[in-house]
Amino acid sequence: MWAISLSACFADLGYQAVLAGFPLFLVLTLHQPVWEFGLASALSYGGGALCSYAGGRIGDRFGHRSLALAGNAAIPLLSLCALVASPVWAVGLMTGGWWARNLRSPSRRVMLVEAVPAEEHRSSAFGFLHALDVGGGALAGVYVLAALALHVQFRWIFLATVLPLAVSTLSLSRAHVGGRRPAAAPAPAAGEGAAPLPPGAKALFGAAALYGFTFYSVGFPVLTVAQGSGRLVAGIGAFFVLQAASALTGYILGGRLGSTPADQFARLGLLGYLGGGVGAGVLAFGYGEHLGLAVLLVGVAIIGFALGVVETLEPTAMSVLRSGRRAGRGFGTLSAARSVGTFAANLVMGLLYGIGASVAYGYAAVLAAVSAAIVLGAIPALRTWQRGQNHDS
Repeated sequence: MWAISLSACFADLGYQAVLAGFPLFLVLTLHQPVWEFGLASALSYGGGALCSYAGGRIGDRFGHRSLALAGNAAIPLLSLCALVASPVWAVGLMTGGWWARNLRSPSRRVMLVEAVPAEEHRSSAFGFLHALDVGGGALAGVYVLAALALHVQFRWIFLATVLPLAVSTLSLSRAHVGGRRPAAAPAPAAGEGAAPLPPGAKALFGAAALYGFTFYSVGFPVLTVAQGSGRLVAGIGAFFVLQAASALTGYILGGRLGSTPADQFARLGLLGYLGGGVGAGVLAFGYGEHLGLAVLLVGVAIIGFALGVVETLEPTAMSVLRSGRRAGRGFGTLSAARSVGTFAANLVMGLLYGIGASVAYGYAAVLAAVSAAIVLGAIPALRTWQRGQNHDS
């Protein structure tokens, strides 16, 4: 678990620095419109959806450890995006590294499940993983902020991220779980069917996809705070606040967010999805009414808290609902559902942002509330399924 979590920390220490600086590089340095950043994010997440889905299936068949290592090793492609002055090449390199990251994500989650077989400890494990993961992102925000204050060019900031990404792959190689499993049993005969999905699984896939429609790139809050305050460093400060709030949430609340899928769904809907909507609403109101930097950072912090809850509870619940040989497919489908929504979200956010930042965040707030309603509505059926599982046990 330590090897996997430290790998996540160093990975975010690398690529999150690129994510923090890329919108500023594209929009303010290369002088491209905001909708082009939205398009770049949509391409990253849209293709990433296919990579996540394929990664889960490929890992189930050929072994999750080898796939996770291969995907992780290719993430440094995005470190090269500021070495070129062409927006097309910059977006292409950024997208390629992000697709590699999505390819390995389901497999890394399966590796963590194998490292922590006791279901009652999964929430703590995923919370710890998320804390180190996003904690690395928070540290990335610190050194990007320091580098910009010292007037270091983006090309050197991004290129330096190759080192922590290499350490990430080395750390992941120390985790000897997720190897190729024995051949599966023959497929069920016609008419017998496979084990049906638990009732909560479809709701979780649907809610994750709809939440994805609100899950805009962190670059949008970075741009909003930078433009709203008139200071470039304030945008990177917002990135740090979001990452730090998310990391602390995963670490402090990881094991306190519910021990059963039904409890986890309740907290996921209220604190995660709905919380994200509240944060977006605060950003919309604060920016529209020119309430200043403090209010914008409060909205960013709420979004970070909600993200910490979502990133802890979504995989925790899925590890129970889809376990064993189906775990990779479950995590792959979950990541793909989020990414499909995020593909559309970044396109829509980029277009709505041209009308007004408050309009874009208002859209995100409404859909986040609907996503919360979906997952909360599945709780009665999920409790019935739980009782049946306990009875069978």
